[in-house]
Amino acid sequence: MIVTTGNDIAGKQIIEYLGVVRGIVVRATSFGQGFIGGFKALAGGNITEFTVVCEKARMEAFNLMVQHALEIDADAIIAMRYDATEFSDTVTEVLAYGTAVKLG
Repeated sequence: MIVTTGNDIAGKQIIEYLGVVRGIVVRATSFGQGFIGGFKALAGGNITEFTVVCEKARMEAFNLMVQHALEIDADAIIAMRYDATEFSDTVTEVLAYGTAVKLG
């Protein structure tokens, strides 16, 4: 599955737009991650405990988006983007979305 943030795919012709595909994940930090991450936040800098949670959420959302595209027989996803919304200090929604297309 070709996935790009661009609006076209070099060397390929888009012959049909199948619509928007998406993957949504709502992720919370564990108590341990939240405690350690909160403690590290006092000192500043990169907080790896939170980075791990965010990266896993992005990967899951991306994979769900690709799965959605495969279910509608897409060849590629163009204009792919991520979005995130915080519901609380420890709960975040991650959305991966793009336009599913058929290639010629």
